[in-house]
Amino acid sequence: MRQGVLNGYRASVVFWLMVLLVVGVIATNHAFSPTPAVAADELGAEEAADADEAAAMQESYLGWFYRALGLKYVVVFLAISFTLVAFFVMNLLVSRRDNICPLHLVEGFESHLNEKQYQEAYELAKADESLLGQVLASGLAKLSTGYDNALASMQETGQEESLKLDQRLSVLALIGTVAPMFGLLGTVDGMVASFQVIARSSTTPKPSELAQGISMALVTTLIGLWLAIPAILAFNLLKNRQTKLLMESGIISENLMKRFQGVSSGPKP
Repeated sequence: MRQGVLNGYRASVVFWLMVLLVVGVIATNHAFSPTPAVAADELGAEEAADADEAAAMQESYLGWFYRALGLKYVVVFLAISFTLVAFFVMNLLVSRRDNICPLHLVEGFESHLNEKQYQEAYELAKADESLLGQVLASGLAKLSTGYDNALASMQETGQEESLKLDQRLSVLALIGTVAPMFGLLGTVDGMVASFQVIARSSTTPKPSELAQGISMALVTTLIGLWLAIPAILAFNLLKNRQTKLLMESGIISENLMKRFQGVSSGPKP
């Protein structure tokens, strides 16, 4: 059942990534589709220049960003941003207390142990999809071989579940590292493009001819930082929350099983 939930999470993430990508592509095409040019024979040279100047002044901030980035960096940063949102939402859902250390499970499990209903306690923990439930179930399953074996099984299960959480969360840290690198790559690309204009020009190039490369250099760096800063913040906040809940889960599970300490062979679930 737990594996089914995880598969559901993965399928949901893939689905929403595809939806966001399609929406982004459609919105980009509509937002940045070029306006039909006015034919030179319909307007005089002066009127055409005035129209071009007015169109440039009316260009949106988003449209300027799109021109500065270029198609390849737009696609790269859209993919990074969609991945960031999807994995942030998924990790936020996984990091809830009910998925790691639910209080209702602690109360029910302790109640069954107090009444010596070990089979019921095992079934309750086994049916629960939380990390604590899997840890307690593995401990009770090994309790018949001794408390030490049960404790070792609980620790092993806890480490496995913690590793799964870390693997999902590490995507945010990866985005926080990769996004500025793409920004730096765009900076280098833009500066190279600007210097190519200077190298190929026999006279002093116009500022407008250098603007595209400089714009790419600045905007790609800006977008990379805009993506990296939230990713790093989200990673650290969620990591601290998961660490706190994992420590709480470990303390609670050991306290619940301490009553069997010193028993060479515990009750069979």
